[in-house]
Amino acid sequence: MSGTPAAETPSDVPDVLAPGLRGIFCGINPGRVSAAARAHFANPRNDFWRLLHDAGFTPRLLAREEQFELPRYGYGVTNAAYRTTPGSGDLRRADFAGSAERLMELARELEPGVIAFVGKEAYRGAFGERPELGLQKRKLGATRLYVLPSTSPANAAVPYSERLRWFRRLARLPG
Repeated sequence: MSGTPAAETPSDVPDVLAPGLRGIFCGINPGRVSAAARAHFANPRNDFWRLLHDAGFTPRLLAREEQFELPRYGYGVTNAAYRTTPGSGDLRRADFAGSAERLMELARELEPGVIAFVGKEAYRGAFGERPELGLQKRKLGATRLYVLPSTSPANAAVPYSERLRWFRRLARLPG
């Protein structure tokens, strides 16, 4: 698992992972724009990359094409489900089969401090329970779990300032 595309990743969008990361951001699944670009959160209206920068995770705004630079700053990206869909509402329960186990294996193998789910539905898809935003009681070994608001343009009802507040809280987590 490295910061380069993994041939074994069954997705149009490769995981961006490496050992010793401070955190891994876990989206729900690749949308069509991301699949076409082979990049996470590639829709130009998706605020993920801007939120990362504005919350202090990266010293500059990364373009989606620079996703493999993310481990340099201590972070990685994956998805709870790998199947590309027009929207997350098109996912089926079967698309999340094995997701919790895969995330547990990533936590065991890579030992990130936190896995941050970008949207409640990513967490719910993986674990089958509805979370609140913020730090979760559940852990994967020593890895803490945190739920952020979705950065998708479909979540535009949540103001940017509110989403940024949750990203900044995550950035300030000790450890």
